[in-house]
Amino acid sequence: MMFDFKKKYKAFYLPKVDPEIINIPKMNFIAVKGKGNPNDSDGEYHQSITLLYGVAYTLKMSHKTDYKIEGFYQYVVPPLEGFWWIEDLSGMDYHRKDELSFISFIRIPDFIKEADVNWAIDAISKKKELDYSKVYFMTYDEGLVIQAMHIGPYDDEPKTVNAMHNYIKEKGYQLDFTYRHHHEIYISDPRKTNSSKLRTVIRHPIIKLKET
Repeated sequence: MMFDFKKKYKAFYLPKVDPEIINIPKMNFIAVKGKGNPNDSDGEYHQSITLLYGVAYTLKMSHKTDYKIEGFYQYVVPPLEGFWWIEDLSGMDYHRKDELSFISFIRIPDFIKEADVNWAIDAISKKKELDYSKVYFMTYDEGLVIQAMHIGPYDDEPKTVNAMHNYIKEKGYQLDFTYRHHHEIYISDPRKTNSSKLRTVIRHPIIKLKET
């Protein structure tokens, strides 16, 4: 049976609708940076998804090639994730989509190293005429966050975000966008799921308020 990150780490990928505070450990990813409105069908965001999945599945299927990754085991490709921010703003503004910066990323198993990612980029670049050099290996230690499962359209996320922010105020925490960003994990495929049933994990970075 293939290893499935969503089933093994339910606390990270399948949280409850009610907000919760959790510490997210260091993980490895493949990632692509970009800017622009995610709804633009020919924009950088949609291109980043194509690039990421190309490399992700090249790594997943590497055991069928002459390239061998040490410690390899078969696994389900984890869900797409994204960091979103606006350069002059702490937090998110859902009305300024054209100004958004993003990092799209997909988790990879710990046995996959940066050299393996570079191999996959080179391998798929020889097969398809896309600029896979935009994909890079990323290690990220997210730390303390508030998270919740948002169910519904992406444009309705502010309701869930407001509930998250109210929760941390009650618990003695505050938002900390010093170097971390608004984080989304796309559990549902928007191409196959009614918008009212979309499941998206939302995370915001937090710190504990100092006692006075």
